[in-house]
Amino acid sequence: MQFPGRRKKLVGSSQNDLYEHCLQFYGQPPLENISLTEFETFAVERLKLLKTVENLGVSCVKNSETYIKKLDAEISSLNFPLKAELGEQKVQGGISEYEKRRKDHISHFILRLAYCQTEDLRRWFIQQEMDLFRYRFNHLHSKHKTDFLHKNNLKYETVSAEEKKNLQDKLIASSYGLSGTKVEEHDVYKVPFQDALDLVRTRKVYLLAGNAYIPHHEIVTIVLNDFRTRLSKALAMTARSLPAVHSDERLQPLLSHLSHAYVGQDYSIQKNIGKISLEQIDALSGKSFPLCMRHLHKALRENHHLRHGGRMQYGLFLKGIGLTLEQALQFWRSEFVKGKVDADKFDKAYAYSVRHMFGKEGKRTDYTPYSCMKVILSNPPSQGDYHGCPFRHSDPELLKQKLQNYKVSPSGINQILELVKGMHYQLACQKYFELTHNVEDAGFSLNHPNQYFTESQKLLSGGRDIKKEVDTSQRSQENPASVTRPSQANSKQAQEEMGDLDSFFQDE
Repeated sequence: MQFPGRRKKLVGSSQNDLYEHCLQFYGQPPLENISLTEFETFAVERLKLLKTVENLGVSCVKNSETYIKKLDAEISSLNFPLKAELGEQKVQGGISEYEKRRKDHISHFILRLAYCQTEDLRRWFIQQEMDLFRYRFNHLHSKHKTDFLHKNNLKYETVSAEEKKNLQDKLIASSYGLSGTKVEEHDVYKVPFQDALDLVRTRKVYLLAGNAYIPHHEIVTIVLNDFRTRLSKALAMTARSLPAVHSDERLQPLLSHLSHAYVGQDYSIQKNIGKISLEQIDALSGKSFPLCMRHLHKALRENHHLRHGGRMQYGLFLKGIGLTLEQALQFWRSEFVKGKVDADKFDKAYAYSVRHMFGKEGKRTDYTPYSCMKVILSNPPSQGDYHGCPFRHSDPELLKQKLQNYKVSPSGINQILELVKGMHYQLACQKYFELTHNVEDAGFSLNHPNQYFTESQKLLSGGRDIKKEVDTSQRSQENPASVTRPSQANSKQAQEEMGDLDSFFQDE
């Protein structure tokens, strides 16, 4: 495919000019041709990186040793740039620094297309990109920070050693955390005061003759404000061009999928098919179901009916944990006939949709269980519905009561509600896993209800040690797991398939 604009041939020195610095403001869009496969690969891997940034930002103290170690590992494993020097030489078994910078550049613009569509998506994308930019900027050497400022026409001049010496006492008195040694060893930047209003407002800088004197550790605040402003404007412009982009039938399904993307294991492949009996479901719902599925199971048992959104979400989950088509038909029929649906009406109105879900009717597509992002972002529940994510769609007070009923400790409930308040719904579910399974660290990054079930069964069957006592200060930590990229075919068809399946689940 080709990005909008006239294509420029980037060879030799011009390539190095485009990517001469390891960090950029992404002001110039890529103008080269790339394949659809590369388009999807770059986008999914950047999305994995941004999700790691989000998870680590909540579960670890930023810039702590754990945070740095895990984020460095993820950046390296996904082949995004870390080095300040540009080199064409490939490391053994890897790719060159130039190729990493090219990937960083192109993948950012692809996700712009996917995440400019709504205010919530734009807010999430800006926040994660800012956190990633801050991390990378803070780890640049002083020389490369100055090079970046000059390259992007940020006219923040470095204060000379003589001027620093003359102003040393005033700089120390007006800047938090600055000592005489730090003034001598590190750069101080002279910036027009109107560009540093946040720092001026909080009295963190020295002012003289219309300039703010900014210590080396505070310049990132100024650069980040500039980055956020540029990115926010760019996303607004990108949103206006979406109709033209969506007219390309190759890109529209890819971009729609990316904004709800799940980047983990494919649970449409039933590894445990036939290993779960119908008699086990009640017990498993209390031990190994995530809260969303536990809620749906309880509602089904009490009301003997679920509306189409609930049947889709719960039915595909049960398929993913190993129910066969025959078991699924028996399960839904036996429950519905306890309510207002007799066996004949079930066979006429509902059995087809169950067979369709298993790929035995219609297009004979093997439908995939919903990921957390799909549950959180699409088809919110209305009155009388039980589907959705309880951490996202439940009133906090009702969520608190539900957690109390499930014997979650008061301190654990408070931790979950704090994560919900910060809109970290998957981390709230992961904390629920840790509390209900009595482990300090889940040891995985939760992205899918079926992943929750699989990890629970692994733990309960002796896959991990269960701690002896509950730690009331339960720590919420992340250990991003290695995950498999979804196939290109799945991403292209996901929205179309689910829309088609929707039509078969409608109530009369």
